[in-house]
Amino acid sequence: MVKKSDSTAATPARPTSLKKQNSSTGSATGQRSIHNFFSKSPAVGTPNPRSSNGALKADETGSTANAMVKPKPSSSIKKPAFRKSAVKNSTPVPSSDAVGPSSSQENENGRIPEELDEKSAMAFGSSPARKAKEVVSYAESDDDDDEDAFDPAGINSRRKILSKKAQIPTDDEEEDTFVAALDEAVDEDDGMDDFVVDDDSDAPLKSSKKRKRPITTATSRKRSNVSPPPAPFEDDESADEEIPSTSTAQQWKYDPDNQEPLKPRSVSAPKIPTSTKKGKEKAYKSEPEKRYSWLANLQDLDRNPIGHPDYDPRTVYIPPVAFSNFSPFEKQYWEIKQKFFDTIVFFKKGKFYELYENDATIGHQMFDLKLTDRVNMRMVGVPEMSLDHWANQFVAKGYKIARVDQMESALGKEMREAEVDKKGKAGKVDKIIRRELACVLTSGTLVEGSMLQDDMATYCVAIKEGAVDDLPVFGVAFVDTATGQFFLSQFVDDVDLTKFETLVAQTRPQELLLEKSFISTKALRILKNNTGPTTIWNHLKALTEFWPSSVTVRELDCGRYFPEADGAVMWPDVLEEAKDKEFLMSAFGALTRYLRTLKLEKDLLSQGNFSWYDPIQKGSTLVLDGQTLINLEIFANTFDGSSEGTLFTLLNRCVTPFGKRMFRQWVCHPLADAARINERLNAVDMINADRSLSDKFIASMTRMPDLERLISRVHAGVCKPDDFVRVLDGFEQIEYTMSLLASFKGGEGIVDRLIKMMPNLVDPLEWWKTAFDRTKARDHKLLVPERGVEDEFDASQDAIVAIEAELDTFLKKARKRLGGNTNKINFKNLGKEIYQIEVPSTIKVPKDWQMMSSAGGLKRYYNSELRGLIRQLQEAQETHGQIVKQVAGRFYARFDESYDTWLQAIKVISQLDCLISLAAASSALGEPSCRPQFVEAERSVVEFEELRHPCMLPNVTDFIPNDVKLGGQAANINLLTGANAAGKSTILRMTCVAVIMAQIGCYVPCVSATLTPVDRIMSRLGANDNIFAAQSTFFVELSETKKILSEATPRSLVILDELGRGTSSYDGVAVAQAVLHHVATHIGCTGFFATHYHSLATEFAGHPEIAPKRMQIHVDDDNRQVTFLYKLEEGVAEGSFGMHCAAMCGIPTKVIDRAEVAARDWEHTSRLKESLEKARSGCYIPLGFQSDVSWLLKEATEVEGRGMEVLMKAIESL
Repeated sequence: MVKKSDSTAATPARPTSLKKQNSSTGSATGQRSIHNFFSKSPAVGTPNPRSSNGALKADETGSTANAMVKPKPSSSIKKPAFRKSAVKNSTPVPSSDAVGPSSSQENENGRIPEELDEKSAMAFGSSPARKAKEVVSYAESDDDDDEDAFDPAGINSRRKILSKKAQIPTDDEEEDTFVAALDEAVDEDDGMDDFVVDDDSDAPLKSSKKRKRPITTATSRKRSNVSPPPAPFEDDESADEEIPSTSTAQQWKYDPDNQEPLKPRSVSAPKIPTSTKKGKEKAYKSEPEKRYSWLANLQDLDRNPIGHPDYDPRTVYIPPVAFSNFSPFEKQYWEIKQKFFDTIVFFKKGKFYELYENDATIGHQMFDLKLTDRVNMRMVGVPEMSLDHWANQFVAKGYKIARVDQMESALGKEMREAEVDKKGKAGKVDKIIRRELACVLTSGTLVEGSMLQDDMATYCVAIKEGAVDDLPVFGVAFVDTATGQFFLSQFVDDVDLTKFETLVAQTRPQELLLEKSFISTKALRILKNNTGPTTIWNHLKALTEFWPSSVTVRELDCGRYFPEADGAVMWPDVLEEAKDKEFLMSAFGALTRYLRTLKLEKDLLSQGNFSWYDPIQKGSTLVLDGQTLINLEIFANTFDGSSEGTLFTLLNRCVTPFGKRMFRQWVCHPLADAARINERLNAVDMINADRSLSDKFIASMTRMPDLERLISRVHAGVCKPDDFVRVLDGFEQIEYTMSLLASFKGGEGIVDRLIKMMPNLVDPLEWWKTAFDRTKARDHKLLVPERGVEDEFDASQDAIVAIEAELDTFLKKARKRLGGNTNKINFKNLGKEIYQIEVPSTIKVPKDWQMMSSAGGLKRYYNSELRGLIRQLQEAQETHGQIVKQVAGRFYARFDESYDTWLQAIKVISQLDCLISLAAASSALGEPSCRPQFVEAERSVVEFEELRHPCMLPNVTDFIPNDVKLGGQAANINLLTGANAAGKSTILRMTCVAVIMAQIGCYVPCVSATLTPVDRIMSRLGANDNIFAAQSTFFVELSETKKILSEATPRSLVILDELGRGTSSYDGVAVAQAVLHHVATHIGCTGFFATHYHSLATEFAGHPEIAPKRMQIHVDDDNRQVTFLYKLEEGVAEGSFGMHCAAMCGIPTKVIDRAEVAARDWEHTSRLKESLEKARSGCYIPLGFQSDVSWLLKEATEVEGRGMEVLMKAIESL
């Protein structure tokens, strides 16, 4: 309600006519929504007794067109000042929830501010400027509304304060203003977001004297919906047009002298406006493509349309004419967004991060974020504190995330503009808060620990493919951005890309950088088979984005990433060695160029953390190629792709995050040197013999933060203060733990060497013990140096203390001057309006004091002296905030001076963690388990007694163990036959996993284990096809087999499972027979050959290097039942018993009966076996030996010694 201006109510006289006010959107919809608001209220309503009503101020910050015309002495109604917020932000609110305020920033403090000062009450969420002819102005004053900046000197707010004290808002007992129906009664589609009614009475009102709102009829409400829309201020006639008396604004008319209820004017019909102009549609109700033609017809920055071979979806072309029509804020946004069009851009706006246009649509559709609009753009917003959470959500869905931060506060902008004004008038661009791209986050380049999913490394891999002498060559550079560790590799591969496939399987890239149109189909197939669905693929343009090696070298020299000495750039040693490797430097150039677009390259390269990477380290490690890692389920199972039931999960018992990452490398590259393996086993025995070492280590390191990642953040200068304290505490804990382990020194074992390798941490940590207040860093997230550490900080802090002392002095003088009850004269902080001097209303204050707000029995004032002090304090605090950031940067830089020391300590702890993990895994195997014995012998040997599959031990208590004997005094190859599902594949995998465990340095779950170090494990398991590469199951089988034949050595362990099943029996038997003969006779490796072709057992019955084995079963022919005994024994299986398995699976009996008849008559391998048995009744020479003798006689050349030796033994056996 609006009171008249009289002796008891300080409300100005009501004017008879009002100028039509344009809403911030300048649309008729906004006018209609005001009437809708009133029409929703009940016909008879009682106002809130706590809400006093006052005149609504005109918006004096805009142009003069917004001012009200001179008041007329008639009794026309004063129109409430409904203002649409120009700052519309949105806290994520599910659409199913109750409708909240349209502005994201309105959702703070439970939607309604605790106290509103005059400035905020008069212009709560008001648009910065309103122009005639429905032209919307989006001046950067929006940014001021977003900040907590304070304007005590009245630079901006003085113009917004009315000259009459009667219009100063007063407080009730608890609140300063009445915010009427902020959002409860208004739909989000309505044009009105806020309705603020200001108080102007000097004392709290008594509800008993308030009159009830006059009853309005339905007719009047109905008519009110047809009120004329706002029109532009084109002439005086339209400006002076009166509001029709049938408007629902009549409900707010209150005349204390008139006791009769207000009656609607008897008008037959409301005055219909002649204007046909329609209101502007809200941005969030229309698609961006309808508002911008260049979004409807997308082109990249090079003007290439969609479908063009060179189209780049990462960018978008915006015509210059479109830029000229943008508001300053829109221009600032699109200048960044046009270069990151495929990226979700989080734009900092006050205390919120906002998404606009298509990004907002994605946020609304994917996560149900509340959709609204800002400055002609659809928008969703999330609070600053929850940015990491929402960024994680988008990254998990495979999106890239860009973060744009504000580089200054609103007060900082004012100070900058004031500085510019001294030198010259600031340009238009200077009038908005500066924002810059802070970083771009992708799933392969995450650096913040809070966003990383686990402790394992995540790699971004750049690949350059070429050819040398008709062989493929690869240059590969990849980085773990969380730790800043770079890996470099260049190698010539075979035609099957074995090394490349192994590298991809070992690293499991999360993000790929490929040269557009320069990657082979075979390489793409390997990448697709070894990456997940969330892997990000980036196809970079040759030359410009995928740099040649020469450009890479030049850019690295010019970038000043590395320290300089005598004017020359000092490259890290590894990178210096790689400078002449063309393919590698090109791949590294692509990686550097990409990291530059993500704003990460400076932080990562300057660490100088480079290492060589060899996917197949022949001679020093046991080679596990990519296919073997998959077949043996080392890191991921074949059931659902998770790590459950894998060897890595079984053995990984590390307690530190960086230890877990190193242990993965240990599993990828088991040792092949018996001396180094025994050294690890000695350490395992020592740790298990005396558990005190491991107990002390585990107790100290269990809660160790990820120091390897955090020191990378410290190096980049972006570490959080509380994380920095965790880093210091972590290294202090390491120093204490190593002092406890000092008693274990003195020997020559690996543990003793690691303890000796630990660098001295006492001296580097000493200075930090008294450098800053760690409690404040933990609790308040601020690095506050101790007195005397940072002179600049001390001076700034002293300046703030001095100003605060002056404020205290001012308060004392004010108390003395005003007299009365001095205990009630105090400073009061209300939001941005701080240090208001609060005085009881009974005390008279000087005339030059200006009232800012009031509460029950109290009034709050400013004067010129107080404003000046507050302004000084505010500027001093702003400057101090910058100094705090500088101090943190200097702290981080000082800590980073010892980067090599910290990194060395982390590596020592990682290796100790891995050894203790091996010891824990060994002791957890239970009984029987044993230490493997490695022997040096001319013939390879792999022998296990009562071996169990280690990965099944936690879940299977009655696992049946088996003896494995390969090589040595026995045959190298076991030809394994048996029924379907009898356990053949389990024997194969179990043997390989046991060898890997032994050569990592772990105990093995068996009674005894004797073996020579294996140089490579190669496998051909399962039945897979590759339809994307047009490769059938048989094609894949032969490709893997060819790799075995070309790479295996006498020290290799080979397992071949059911080779030849992907084709006809004729071809399958022929291929299996030829491969088995070559592996056993000419290669001489150890291994298993599992098959259902029982004719092979007859063919190789006399071969000296092939021993027939079978899986024991019990057969019930009458019921077609097979009992699996899972025991490996000598001999050849009687058959595969496929019909019995069919019966056990429920195949109809008549089908099985018919199949048995067909098998007896036509099954090729059975008939072949019978014919071979008949042939062996005479002098039968196996086909393989006939071929060898024929080739020897025909070529008349020397045969390798092993092949001749085996041939002679075979002839003797005949």
